[in-house]
Amino acid sequence: MRTKRKPDHIKQEDWDAVDSPELTDEMLQRMRPASEVVPEMVEAYRRSRGRPPKEVTKVAMTVRFDADIVEAFRAKGRGWQTRMNDALRSWLREHPTA
Repeated sequence: MRTKRKPDHIKQEDWDAVDSPELTDEMLQRMRPASEVVPEMVEAYRRSRGRPPKEVTKVAMTVRFDADIVEAFRAKGRGWQTRMNDALRSWLREHPTA
């Protein structure tokens, strides 16, 4: 039987106190996925993960700009795409019929 290496954040006495029997073939055959045994718990876990959805989402798309335009925005450093988005939004406010 292989012994598992104790993680550093667990005290040796706690590690030694755990008495986990080796799994038999019969035990392994009886095992079922957690989604079958406790589906509500699995679903609650899945819903709690990740970033919460935003009210206003962005659209991923491919667009071509002149090189000098992109260079000018990139020259200001990180966040250049957000600044470009803000510039387009500002233009739309000034030209509502566009």
